[in-house]
Amino acid sequence: MRSWRRCLDLAGVRPAGLRADYTAAARYLRRREPALYGVVRLQAPAAFLPHALTGASMLGFTDDVCDKGSPADRVRQLDAWTGHVTRALDTGDSHHPLLRAFVHSAAEAGLPRHWFDDYLAGTRIDLEFPGFADESAYQHYIDTLTWPGIMLSTGLTPHLVPDDEYAASCRLVADACQRTDLLTDLTEDVAEGRYALPLTDLDRFGVSQEDLVRGRATGAVRELVLATADRARATLLEAGRVVAQVPVEYRPLVRVLLGLYHHRLDVIGAMGADVVRRPVADNPADCLRLVAQSRHEPLPLTLSA
Repeated sequence: MRSWRRCLDLAGVRPAGLRADYTAAARYLRRREPALYGVVRLQAPAAFLPHALTGASMLGFTDDVCDKGSPADRVRQLDAWTGHVTRALDTGDSHHPLLRAFVHSAAEAGLPRHWFDDYLAGTRIDLEFPGFADESAYQHYIDTLTWPGIMLSTGLTPHLVPDDEYAASCRLVADACQRTDLLTDLTEDVAEGRYALPLTDLDRFGVSQEDLVRGRATGAVRELVLATADRARATLLEAGRVVAQVPVEYRPLVRVLLGLYHHRLDVIGAMGADVVRRPVADNPADCLRLVAQSRHEPLPLTLSA
């Protein structure tokens, strides 16, 4: 594996304190999401690796702030964190190592400030998540939180098209990944009282919230799951245009991240209604194959055949 010190050198991270900040961000991501850390560590261009890990760390840390403690605690924590981030963006400095690294990466990439402001404002939608009444409510969630959030990581990537065209492709990625996550996280969400599948979709297939709570793997639940997965797949295929919008050396990383979601949709398709009974887990062997293939060729749409 490439030397971390060499990656920092290639990224132009010179001051010892800033190098320590990037190292702290990378270690945080390695602890929190080891699979994502490993994929990025292997696939990102060396000069981009510190920035990629820092962007993912920023998202993970903010998500942790919103998820831990009572509702009142989460509000206080988010208010404090929002203040830290805003000051860091205004001044270019912070007492927090992850923020210092992220502000440096954002400045290097020329990431527009509004993505930060939109994301921080959008995180409040998750503090007392009401669920989605219909598809329009789901799309509002994508615009409010998921899309700005993904731009804090994918927005750091150099691209060959105008910013607005690239951002539009990233929105497709955000929509496809979020809809897939509705299914992979279904059992966990329901256990916490979160009903993230749009209620109009449940009604259309004759599925009740009680069916989800009880883990009833009925035919109607299977149709709901497969229809949701099909919709996510269609968006993910459209989002594949983003691969051609980044420089060649960045394409393996983009391909493998998209491929991971194709893999998850394969698993969901095989499980069907059983996604209401147990979590959706990645197949390690297929994930390793994704990493290997992404370096040499476009990934297949499915891996389970």
